[in-house]
Amino acid sequence: MFDVTKKSIQWGEETLTLETGKVARQADGSVIATLGETSVMANVTFARAQKPGQDFFPLTVHYQEKYYAAGKVPGGFFKREARPTEKETLTARLIDRPIRPLFVDGFKNEVLVMCTVLSHDLVNDPDIVAMIAASAALTISGAPFMGPIAGARVGFEDGEYILNPTVDDMQDLRLNPEQRLDLVVAGTKDAVMMVESEAYELSEAEMLGAVNFAHEQIQPVIDLIISLAEEAAKEPFDFQAPDYSELSAAVAAAGEEQMRAAFAITDKQERTAAVAAAREAIKEALTEEQLEDGNLGSAMKKLEAGILRGDVVKGGKRIDGRSTTDIRSIVAETSMLPRTHGSALFTRGETQALAVTTLGTGDDEQFIDALHGNFKSNFLLHYNFPPYSVGEVGRVGGPGRREIGHGKLAWRALQAVLPAATDFPYTIRIVSEITESNGSSSMASVCGGSLSMMDAGVPLKAPVAGVAMGLILEDDGDYAILSDILGDEDHLGDMDFKVAGTENGITSLQMDIKVAGITPEIMEKALAQAKDGRMHILGEMGKALSETNEFSVHAPRIETMNIPTDKIREVIGSGGKVIREIVETSGAKVDINDDGVIKIASPDGESIKKAYEMIHSIVAEPEEGQVYTGKVVKIVDFGAFVNFFGKRDGLVHVSQIENRRLNHPSDVLKEGQEVKVKLLGFDDRGKVRLSMKVVDQETGEEIVPEKKEKKEESAE
Repeated sequence: MFDVTKKSIQWGEETLTLETGKVARQADGSVIATLGETSVMANVTFARAQKPGQDFFPLTVHYQEKYYAAGKVPGGFFKREARPTEKETLTARLIDRPIRPLFVDGFKNEVLVMCTVLSHDLVNDPDIVAMIAASAALTISGAPFMGPIAGARVGFEDGEYILNPTVDDMQDLRLNPEQRLDLVVAGTKDAVMMVESEAYELSEAEMLGAVNFAHEQIQPVIDLIISLAEEAAKEPFDFQAPDYSELSAAVAAAGEEQMRAAFAITDKQERTAAVAAAREAIKEALTEEQLEDGNLGSAMKKLEAGILRGDVVKGGKRIDGRSTTDIRSIVAETSMLPRTHGSALFTRGETQALAVTTLGTGDDEQFIDALHGNFKSNFLLHYNFPPYSVGEVGRVGGPGRREIGHGKLAWRALQAVLPAATDFPYTIRIVSEITESNGSSSMASVCGGSLSMMDAGVPLKAPVAGVAMGLILEDDGDYAILSDILGDEDHLGDMDFKVAGTENGITSLQMDIKVAGITPEIMEKALAQAKDGRMHILGEMGKALSETNEFSVHAPRIETMNIPTDKIREVIGSGGKVIREIVETSGAKVDINDDGVIKIASPDGESIKKAYEMIHSIVAEPEEGQVYTGKVVKIVDFGAFVNFFGKRDGLVHVSQIENRRLNHPSDVLKEGQEVKVKLLGFDDRGKVRLSMKVVDQETGEEIVPEKKEKKEESAE
């Protein structure tokens, strides 16, 4: 019934297996990839015809994590997987980016790639397994896909690169100083296609070494996919790339001169209007048949790309007049908003980000329900890209894949320099509002986010800046690397290469290419050029931080204290009675961790002090010989019980009340009276012994015995 093909190799410390022929046989390509005990099923289907008038490639990639894969039931009310999580969205993008450029030029049929996590061993991250499964499914599907690709994750510990580190090794890297890198690389047999990373100030050489290491390690996986395809691949889909050379010639003849003049305009808004006018002029010169040709959009793009790319490679001059290494003018400002905890406006050319930092308490941490467990995050970065930022009218809704991806890139770049939670016990949220965009708003978010955190008084290890690099690679091998690319250079170029970091090293690297890969030589040169750009931007950012930034008066103050874990129950009290009383009385927020760390937060320092003292009185032990202020709670024949230390009471014997004989303690004391007492010690049964007569009841000062001795001497 089943025609199963199965291939396996030893890859690193685990066995990698690819299987097809048993499940989802009606899909064009279906592969279950298993690494260790993590299994992902990838299914590929593609349309056999292009939709009429479609002028783009409609590739859709979905990645789904099923909770049953880890033996879990989803949280929430409905107990069913719902909208994609951030991890699912980011992984879908991770798979989409390296496979999209490898479809044959001109192929515009709809393609759907669905990756479903079936089993998760909590050791091997399913994102890499999903990428390999998707590549294998595409390779055997018959679609015009010029793969296969493979992907790998790389760690960096003690100067050594590690292939596919475990999920636990990559979890919350900033708490693990030994592990300095989380890098994902995808590539073909000959070239690297995609890079995504979170790093801890690695040098350019270390980062390039990690990329090269990953490319070497994926070679056996590519061979495994080819081996599977040799036995299980379907007949290639009969697709011939359309020949629209005559249409391209007609488009060029009708408007090359006007289009070239439009691209010579440096202002984005004026250039956009001029390019649109040139397009309309070209359409007016074409025949009805040519206007109805589905390749008209491709012919237009070919003309625009030829103009932009040719001028840069041959003359080194870009559309805004800069050289290949120039960074646009930068203006950085902080403390833009009066009531926020920290704010910054970062403007680079026609790209602008308003970044706002808010400092919260432990209650504001984000709970994340993931396959590998539930955990909390105290650093959040949200990126918004409204239509007005590019002068357009558009739908406004929740964040899309682009917003989530760009926000995560900025998050990775900044979290490497955050202070330890023990040193700065705040939840940090950055919101980057993109108010203008013409190239690399994610890197503007990195710069603005760094500035706004420093404006809020967050003690960063170092400021972080980011720059986007571009590449124009001609068929004859000539190329130009562009620093700080514009939007048009991104759309019409061959690479988007984003590097963020401090003066000491790289904290994040992301690369996407639109050609069949780039050489190590090009990547090395791009990294070196990006470093120069980053240093320049850091210098400009420094001008906005010439003065010490004070902690916002509107931000909550947080103090921490450690208590013995066996005292946590006493601080919380039965049913939370004690902790509620502390919060209500002091007005401060109190957060208690299982390890005995207590965070006390309030904008009012007096509230924090009061809560601290109340907690301290519960957990601390009274010291023998110390003087305390207490309150009489009960009077008996033989003395008075005084509450002197938190909930602790002690007995002042009638002989210790005054330096004279009393008929009854009530002669001088009454319940509720405030008194000063000295802790004499504890009796054999652990009962507290207190004394009033050795303490001056007005000043609280202990009466020194020498005074009594001197009086006796003078009497003699």
